[in-house]
Amino acid sequence: MSDEKQTAAKEEPSSTRDKDRNLLTRRSFMGTAAGMGVAGLLAGGAKKPKESEMPIWSGDLGTPTKKTPRISKKSKTGRLNLIVIIADTFRADHLGCYGSTRIKTPYLDRFAKESVLFANTSAEGLPTIPCRRVYHTGKSVLPESKWQPLDKTDVTFAEVLGKRGVTTGFIVDTYHHFKPDYNFHRGFDSWLWVRGQETDKWKSGPKEMFDPKKHMPAHLWNERYDRNMRQYLMNTQDRAGEKDYFCAQSCIEAMNWLQKNVSGKPFMLWIDMFDPHEPWDAPPRFQKMYRDKYPYERYLFGYGVRNKDIRPEDLPVIRDLYAAEVTFSDYCIGRLLERVEEMGLMDDTIIVFSTDHGTHLGEEGCVQKTPALLNACVTHIPLIIKHPDARFAGKRVDGLVSAVDFMPTFLALLGIDDYKNMDGQNMWKLATGEIQSIHDDVYTVFQNFGAIHNLDLHYFHNIRARNTGKGPCLYGLKNDPKQTKNVIKEFPEIANALRNKLQNHFKVDIPPLKL
Repeated sequence: MSDEKQTAAKEEPSSTRDKDRNLLTRRSFMGTAAGMGVAGLLAGGAKKPKESEMPIWSGDLGTPTKKTPRISKKSKTGRLNLIVIIADTFRADHLGCYGSTRIKTPYLDRFAKESVLFANTSAEGLPTIPCRRVYHTGKSVLPESKWQPLDKTDVTFAEVLGKRGVTTGFIVDTYHHFKPDYNFHRGFDSWLWVRGQETDKWKSGPKEMFDPKKHMPAHLWNERYDRNMRQYLMNTQDRAGEKDYFCAQSCIEAMNWLQKNVSGKPFMLWIDMFDPHEPWDAPPRFQKMYRDKYPYERYLFGYGVRNKDIRPEDLPVIRDLYAAEVTFSDYCIGRLLERVEEMGLMDDTIIVFSTDHGTHLGEEGCVQKTPALLNACVTHIPLIIKHPDARFAGKRVDGLVSAVDFMPTFLALLGIDDYKNMDGQNMWKLATGEIQSIHDDVYTVFQNFGAIHNLDLHYFHNIRARNTGKGPCLYGLKNDPKQTKNVIKEFPEIANALRNKLQNHFKVDIPPLKL
């Protein structure tokens, strides 16, 4: 230890030094934070939290498919195509390529080995619609992150591509896109809405035929939940097999679109799947990968359940229902990727996989995405980009990336550099090594809560009211990447520095810390 560090350590009381041996001192943090180049709140070799007692998964899902051609080592000359796959509510830590050993995602894990994996990507505006506004316009929705349609003055990704001779397609089962006047299909040459997800008012009867109480514990029932699940049960009444599930239908429709649009000029296909969003209702064989027997033959879990009604004994089942939904989504996406390869598109097509946000699965008593616990469970999103150039295969990028960087990056990858009306940056420069960083910090807003995140720290606070929710929270990511320990009381100076950055960035008056 250097003389300077020894001096700093002596200035801390011995009791504090013994208790928090792995923590940076307040003095050393503030000296570093003055330039906002924080070296890390936590240091040392703390034990990695156990993920689960479930067996480690390393297999496939059965149902063999025919062998597909080997991926070409060189991209074709000329303009590239683009396929974007957004799977709603997909937790990054439920992918093997992001460190999970419990959840079965063999297809996306295989895809990641051939792609660039962005390890530190954060959502910007939550939930569903604010996120889509960011993706489709390249414009920030902060600081309010309002749930609202596209504005008449917005210029969409599809519109930019259409004016440059790219054929565009939109395959969607995320029904919010098609609410009155939302217009997210604007600018696409063709679009298809797979009807029936969640509370989409697709089918109106027979209501009396379905009883949500048969598919859930009595203590979770309430009138709102009953309405939601009754609509979903009506929407799925004609389902006969796995191909009739909504995410399977979306992937099948995407294959059909590709079959009809791959010739001629370049194309961009945007696929927006609602799965693994609630209701968590995967096919039985996927559910049985996580437990042999469930409390109900078709246990449904979706929006409308109140956190206060959920009991500890419910959580393991809820987690397994979500895990099964993730694995089924992976399976459907895998089938789509195999078809893309069979069609010979890997040589000249960029493929992107991501989501809008994650979800809570019992952390601090929260189930489903909760603004008042604005931590990595919801803010950290997977981002995997496969480029035809094999030099990028298996590359990992640790630099900070935000959802607002998606559109600028996609345009740059397609060779379009004359449209500048965007707020994000081209993240692909991180993959090429041209630059090491595009952001020092990234920001997320979900209703009244805002978060600031960098490679060392994550902090969230209610930015508009005095209801603190589960915060304010400060996490040190070096020793606590899963954000399990709030260290705000140990480091109030750090918290105040980040609170001030939130306040300045959002131009709002944030209630002061009371520790």
